[in-house]
Amino acid sequence: MSDRSLPAGASVVVIGAGVTGLSAAWWLARDGVDVVVLDKGVVGWEASGRNGGGASHYQSPLFAEEQRLWPQLDALLGYPTEYRPERIIIQRDPDLLDHYRAVGRMCTAMGYPVDDLDSRQAQELVPLTDASCLGGIHLRFGGHANPQRTVQAYGWALQDLGGRVVQHCPAQAIELRGGRAAAVVTPLGTIACDALVVAAGPQSEALLAPIGIRFPLAAARAEMIVTEPAPLMAIGGVDGNGLYGRQTLRGNLAFGGGPHEWVATSPDGPGARPTSPLVRNLARRVAEMFPKAAGLNVIRSWAGIIENTPDGRPILDRPADPGNVTVATLSGVGFGLSPASGHAIRDLVTDGTCSFADIAKLGLARFANLEPDWRAVRGWAA
Repeated sequence: MSDRSLPAGASVVVIGAGVTGLSAAWWLARDGVDVVVLDKGVVGWEASGRNGGGASHYQSPLFAEEQRLWPQLDALLGYPTEYRPERIIIQRDPDLLDHYRAVGRMCTAMGYPVDDLDSRQAQELVPLTDASCLGGIHLRFGGHANPQRTVQAYGWALQDLGGRVVQHCPAQAIELRGGRAAAVVTPLGTIACDALVVAAGPQSEALLAPIGIRFPLAAARAEMIVTEPAPLMAIGGVDGNGLYGRQTLRGNLAFGGGPHEWVATSPDGPGARPTSPLVRNLARRVAEMFPKAAGLNVIRSWAGIIENTPDGRPILDRPADPGNVTVATLSGVGFGLSPASGHAIRDLVTDGTCSFADIAKLGLARFANLEPDWRAVRGWAA
């Protein structure tokens, strides 16, 4: 999935072959735009290919478009993502159960139905749990997909439309001419562009600072575990006990923890990614959530580097200066929102505004008064 050489130029250059950059490039290529994607490694090698695969982000302004697109994404891309609809959240804590039932009522009021589950109903839908589960909610929307298959599907679909992906080609600098981004410098040479999309994950901040765009990010290492296969459940997307994840089509349980368990790191990530002590904690909680699968061995762990904004919300923006650069980070929720975020980035690049949602609150202006030492203030120093 890689060009053997760097093209001399393209109408749009996208920095970053994670799920956000690939989706944006695919949306642009659908319009006939000549687009090239650059990546320091291979497609989806960081958090885009190492996450829980969920697609149920009801708190995002991109939510409605996310829900519209996922059920048809395999047909649109022409390649399988292993998308499966609906999702379940189960709880062993009564306070958390009340919280999620309130979330369910909110979603139902928005037009996305959610059913409350008592303990018996939860055990019927999630046969790997037991009576320690007090109940849960059944989201009749959303779902999950295979992250690695999905990034591959975006990449192949992009290439089918004439787009190009150049792997092992890190962006080193952005060249400005006449107050606009004119080219990207890489170890393979310089590639000219008419417009630029920066979706380079934790590296975005350092790339954008020299051209006058403050893009505040903190990098963290997120870890997940994968077990031996368990009997397949009818709905494989199950969250709970502070965990998010899914059951694969082979039956493996792939789960990780929330942001409170992400480990601060440098933007380039650690030099090596050995299994950390967090795996033991994740394994214990998977066994608590799925007691009937507690005897399964953990067969591998994953680690990906996630970029986080100061308020934990995505950034999707096209700053006025320089006017031909679109910037994007999804701050830990990029996978599920990728069909919609790619659409929004396409709109920003070609039209300057998002056509299907008001994304003003995802702009950079909200950080105008951010403290210079915001990482230290929040205790996020690596």
